[in-house]
Amino acid sequence: MKLIRKLRNLYALVFILGFSIMVWQGVAHRKEIAFLFGAISLVSFVFLLRQSRLLKDATLILDNRILAVPSDLISLEGDKSKDDVAETVVSTFGILTGSKIYRWGRDGLYGVRLNAVEIDRERMYLTFGDMVQTMRVDLLHGMLKEQEVMNTVNKFLRETGIRASIIGWEHKS
Repeated sequence: MKLIRKLRNLYALVFILGFSIMVWQGVAHRKEIAFLFGAISLVSFVFLLRQSRLLKDATLILDNRILAVPSDLISLEGDKSKDDVAETVVSTFGILTGSKIYRWGRDGLYGVRLNAVEIDRERMYLTFGDMVQTMRVDLLHGMLKEQEVMNTVNKFLRETGIRASIIGWEHKS
């Protein structure tokens, strides 16, 4: 989240500086330099809008968290690499892993949706996608007690409408 905010602030600074220099050079009748800084301002403005949307999504995920895992190793189905992240937040609207966001539940009927949640003794498996592509995220959840798992299952049901499957907790007292 901090990285997303820092990048947004950097893009805003570049936009303001570029726009100011563009106006200054335009007044001084240096049209080529004004055009150059106008182009820089335009590009930084596009990046600023994109980063602001990312920050809005990250804030939405943090505000509607279901589960937060302090340190995690994320692996995606079909991807051989694993991303080591500082914190993972699973939410009603997606997953925030460091500065990367996987969104669901915001684009209507045909958008990306959370399809399934499975929880075993060590890991949580989240399957989400749309009609074209499906992803499965595998993350270590860190829950040690059955009551924690049941609370998380109830939160998923209440917040997303998805009934999580519990594997390996049934016979533990």
